[in-house]
Amino acid sequence: MSAKVVILDYGSGNLRSAQRALERVGADVTVTSDTQAAENADGLVVPGVGAFQACMTGLRKIGGEKVIASRVAAGRPVLGVCVGMQILFSRGVEFGHQTDGCGQWPGAVVRLDAPVIPHMGWNTVDAPEGTQLFRGLDPDTRFYFVHSYAAQQWEGDPGARLTWATHTVPFLAAVEDGALSATQFHPEKSGDAGAALLTNWVKELG
Repeated sequence: MSAKVVILDYGSGNLRSAQRALERVGADVTVTSDTQAAENADGLVVPGVGAFQACMTGLRKIGGEKVIASRVAAGRPVLGVCVGMQILFSRGVEFGHQTDGCGQWPGAVVRLDAPVIPHMGWNTVDAPEGTQLFRGLDPDTRFYFVHSYAAQQWEGDPGARLTWATHTVPFLAAVEDGALSATQFHPEKSGDAGAALLTNWVKELG
């Protein structure tokens, strides 16, 4: 039986491309703002594009932060993508304004200190030993990024598996922390590399 995956629709993100990418790797995908469905799915994907503050506003409107917290507490898989990764941290700082995030991980998401912003295009990542998301992928594999902000240090569980990338400065490209995983890049826009990563995630849902 296919793993049942809910993509959380809280008014942010290119939901259809994420849906197609997950269906391509064999998941049974529903796009919905129904928190009960999100709670009960085998896997929950939290997308996000645009501003941290706008994403948190949309997420709170449907109680999405509570669903994420409940699933993580129960050890049920959640995957954050792009700003959907950023909002898992305690706070985001944009234009001098601080917004509270979901607080699953301590620390702040801040603007990249780089001459060219946003960081847009294909980039390699440095995945750790024992990674499940990047299993079987060549170290030279490139993923597609579009962002101006990122988490640039890790203050969470020292046992979490951290994947780094560099755009003038190092930043977190992915985190695997028990049931909670996230990528700063867009797997759904990363072609075969993204499909391989999503396949690895979906395989773990069984």
